[in-house]
This record gives sequence, structure tokens and C-alpha cells, in this order.
Amino acid sequence: MRRLIATIAVAAALAGGAQAQERERTDAPQLHPYKIILIGDSTMAPHSGWGGAFCAKHVKSSVACLNLGRGGRSTRSYRAEGSWDIALAEAKVPGYRGTWVLIQFGHNDQSGKPERWTEETREFPANLTHYVEEVRAAGATPVLVTPLTRREFRGGKLRNTLESWSDRVRAVAKALDVPLVDLNAVSAAQTQRMGAETATQLAQEPPTAEELAAAKAGTTLKARPALPSPPPIEGNGPRGQVTRKFDYTHLGDIGAEVVARWVTEALAQAAPPLRSQLVR
Repeated sequence: MRRLIATIAVAAALAGGAQAQERERTDAPQLHPYKIILIGDSTMAPHSGWGGAFCAKHVKSSVACLNLGRGGRSTRSYRAEGSWDIALAEAKVPGYRGTWVLIQFGHNDQSGKPERWTEETREFPANLTHYVEEVRAAGATPVLVTPLTRREFRGGKLRNTLESWSDRVRAVAKALDVPLVDLNAVSAAQTQRMGAETATQLAQEPPTAEELAAAKAGTTLKARPALPSPPPIEGNGPRGQVTRKFDYTHLGDIGAEVVARWVTEALAQAAPPLRSQLVR
């Protein structure tokens, strides 16, 4: 009998402990995660743009930050190749307090290459409009981002060759009441302030002596053509390769961090619900 009573007492104690643990689990604060998806070209993409630095350093751990920027893409080719389908599927994933999709194009829409080029006055705004509408239909919040300025100078003055394209983005944002990160305006003002010589430090690789001398004089040289792709890597290790170069468009480690800070500050103003999730 004593043994039976002792067994019952132990079982009751164990049950009580389990109930306490269950209450503790139930009462624990619940995570309310956020999600930010980056959609754009090489000036946003990993290894050549600001997106990697933004996701790594400027959001809290409660944010799932996904950089889907891809080099050489325009509003036309990003959709045509299927990248937009991937991004839209990510925007539909449930379980987040809110999902924001940052959309930045312009550099390759302006390109003369047939698979990328987009007509500026009608097609480009129409493509952006479709992106916005589909993000909203997916239950997420679109944020339009004007294209990062190129760092080309003539006589000490920045040549903002993407200004008119940025105007198209601004117009779509206003017409559709979309939050706007005016990266073109910010980057143009900041790049002009730092000057051509200092702006060379934002590139992936250092300039040659000739390129640096030209920048010091206030007029940048024509960008060098891209280097040929390196030969394939053999072996069982990682085989992916990134070609880094000096130009006036793409970003190295310093440039990525500088521009990511500009984006973070502007995004905090454009999307107040995200302010608590952004880190300077």
C-alpha cells in the first residue's frame, strides 16, 4: 500500500511539473517576424550592390531579409526569366506580421540590349505598376526605389544619367500611393558632395593611376569594359566566382555599406511600421 501511495505521489508531481512547463510555454512571448524582399538589378544584388550589406547589418534578427537582386536585369527581363515568380511566391508566404517588397530598376531598362531595354515613357511605368499591383494582391506592401546614381563626373559635376527614369518611378509611386525610397536623389546629392575622387572608393576595385588622376581633375574616364569570365574552378569545393572591377556603377564593400545606410534611413521615413526593425 505504501509503495502504491508513493507511486501515485510521484506521478502527480510529474504531471504537475508538465502542466507548469506547458503554462510557461503558453505564457512565453511570441515572435512576430517581419519580412523584407529586395527586387532589382546589380546595384542591389549580392557582391555588386547594397542589398547584402542592408540584410547583414541594417535589420534586426526578427526580420527575414531576402536579397533577390540579380545583375543585368530590367523590369522586363526580371519577369521574363522567372525571377519575379520566385519573388512573388516569397511574398505570399504566411506567418509574418508584415512583408515588404522593395523594387529597384532602371539601369538595365535604360540599356540598349534588346533582352533588357524598356521603353521609358510607357513600358517602364507600366511594368512598375504591374509589380506594385501583384505585390498588393499577394498581401504584401510594395516600396518603390529610384535607381542608384552612376558616379560619372564632367567638370566637377555629377552626370545623373538616371534622373528621368527616377522621375518615372516617382510618378508611379505618387499615382498608386506607394512608399518611395528616393535613392537616386539621395545618392546624387551625396555623391556630388563627396566629389569624383572620393566617390571612386565606392567601387568594387581601386581605380588605376590614370582613372584616379582624372577623377581628381573632376572628369571621370569612360568605364573600362568588363573582364572576361575566369576559367572554371576544379575540385570538390565551392565553384562559384564573382568578377570584381572598377567602374562608376557597381559597389564594393565600402560602397555597399554607404549606400545601405542611405537606404535604411530613407526606408525608415517611407515605411514607419518598419522603423523598429531597422538598425543604423
